[in-house]
Amino acid sequence: MTSNTGRSDRAAGVLLGTATGDALGAGYEFTHPAPGTVVDMIGGGPFDWAPGEWTDDTSMAVAVALAARDAKPGEGAGLDAVAANFVAWYDTDPADIGHQTRSVLGYRSESAADMTRRAGALTGRTGGNGSLMRTAPVALAYLNDTTDDLMNAARSISELTHSDPRAGEACQLWTFAIAHAVRHGNFDGVRGWLDVAGRAADFWAPLLDEAENGSPTDFPNNGWVVHALQTAWWAVTKAEQVGPKHLVRTLELCVLAGGDTDTTAAIAGGLVGARWGASAVPEKWQMMLHGYPNLTGGDLHTLAAELTGGV
Repeated sequence: MTSNTGRSDRAAGVLLGTATGDALGAGYEFTHPAPGTVVDMIGGGPFDWAPGEWTDDTSMAVAVALAARDAKPGEGAGLDAVAANFVAWYDTDPADIGHQTRSVLGYRSESAADMTRRAGALTGRTGGNGSLMRTAPVALAYLNDTTDDLMNAARSISELTHSDPRAGEACQLWTFAIAHAVRHGNFDGVRGWLDVAGRAADFWAPLLDEAENGSPTDFPNNGWVVHALQTAWWAVTKAEQVGPKHLVRTLELCVLAGGDTDTTAAIAGGLVGARWGASAVPEKWQMMLHGYPNLTGGDLHTLAAELTGGV
């Protein structure tokens, strides 16, 4: 365990890393950059983002984090607050919103229970990456709670919009790993989750192996939650771990992998931010960050401290 100063930096890194990956990938979304492309926070992309502007990934993560300031977001009034925050964001007519999420939030449910029922009633593919992209703040809200409480919260918040059990499991895996990284400063929580995952471990263990030993061509459909997690973990393990610069290189690899670049980089960003801290995010990028609901990178620092009591 490192000092409280290091731990508070890592807690802030969860939100800063998510937003940085998101804004970095936004300008390259749905493309496959050529090898050697210099990745930067250029903005643009299919939704014409401003440089440094985060997308729906961070906006929904912030919606979870704001609800968590007043109550545990995975149950009761806290979960209702998350649902209400999702609807409030939806009502701003965001430029980008996943099809599955739009299908649920369009009903404008007044409670978490109703929203979860709506999500469960959807047919067809319900395992998109839209709940995994926003799960990082759950780790901060449950940093000092039991593993069961953290896992239940990650699943419940996922199920507000994504009924596929694999989406819930992916959120549990990643949330567990992020909380572990904040506490201990390493990535051991990814594999450590398998020890508490029950039967789900049989599904995910070989997929983690594939991510560590394969390439993005092995998991190209990263709009699907499974391939999105694999892309993020591939980037984390592929990037040279030479200290805090590992954060930047990981995010660059997510972008270079192509496809849903803002989301895979946001997912990876939550974990590498938890490992290396907000201080690993280049100051230039931190100063550029902004997005719904009229927040900046500095506000994300403050929000992380509010969720964790400054650890």
